[in-house]
Amino acid sequence: MQRPIVYLLMLVAAAGSWLFFDDFKLPLPSQSPSPSIAGPSLPAPPASPRGEGVIRIASFNIQAFGQSKTSQPELMELIADIISRFDIVAIQETRSKQQNVLPRLIDYLNRHGRQYDFVIGPRLGRSENYKEQFAYVFDQSRIEVDRNQLYTIEDPRDDLHREPLVAWFRTRLPDPQKAFTFSLVNVHNDPDEQQYENTLMDEVFRAVRNDGRGEDDVIMLGDFNASVDPMQRMMQMPELTWVLIDEKTNVKNTAQYDNVCFSSMYTDEFTGRRGVIDFMRDYNLSLKDALRVSDHFPVWAEFSVYEGGAHGRPARRD
Repeated sequence: MQRPIVYLLMLVAAAGSWLFFDDFKLPLPSQSPSPSIAGPSLPAPPASPRGEGVIRIASFNIQAFGQSKTSQPELMELIADIISRFDIVAIQETRSKQQNVLPRLIDYLNRHGRQYDFVIGPRLGRSENYKEQFAYVFDQSRIEVDRNQLYTIEDPRDDLHREPLVAWFRTRLPDPQKAFTFSLVNVHNDPDEQQYENTLMDEVFRAVRNDGRGEDDVIMLGDFNASVDPMQRMMQMPELTWVLIDEKTNVKNTAQYDNVCFSSMYTDEFTGRRGVIDFMRDYNLSLKDALRVSDHFPVWAEFSVYEGGAHGRPARRD
């Protein structure tokens, strides 16, 4: 019998837990391929091909993202180049007791005149020897975050190894009264207990939608360690849209672990464009070098910058 689970929402506000920059409050109501990771520095990221009317939201499990990776400049340049394709990236597996991993990544991202920033949650995990942090990296010229509304799902029964991190965003490009506002829920379910943990994701989703802020656009994304078919059976929310169906998301091209989902009843800002970034092919990497980056590919979905979506644009899938 499935154990009952009660999720309480808790603002995470411990001083020194996160590194923040500017604050604001939301109102309530083709890359050039590199021949090798060890090759010359990557060129500056090209101008965004997305256009002014859309944003791209991604999820990237940067496997064991810690001191070892941040100490390798060529690897950090490549990771930053991948992330620079997106307006927001939900990152899983930040693993370091030192709080310098995300600042280093931001430094690489902004070396070519970009304006990226980040928010990060607390270290999570049942073992003191294995803890992770969830983070969001976002382009400040296109996206703003309400830092006072960043929180971790509280799990009093300890049903989840890593409780999801929730953040509230708004697009910058339109008039604020017309801008798309949305909550992101960053997930990394345990591979050994994913079958049980994924049965709880609909409760997490509902808890965020009903957290008192009146935000109906909830986008859950991350590493579920499961493909969409069992996820659809386990989560008792038939209106959920999963942006990836058959695509493989691991570097070895054997499984689908990562995805993005939202309610089709509320989030009509989705344009239909979505995909998987195969950086092994894009940068002409060997399997060995690709696995130095991560064992996961980033996954992404595109949304209108306007609340309710752009008028007259049909949804499409690429």
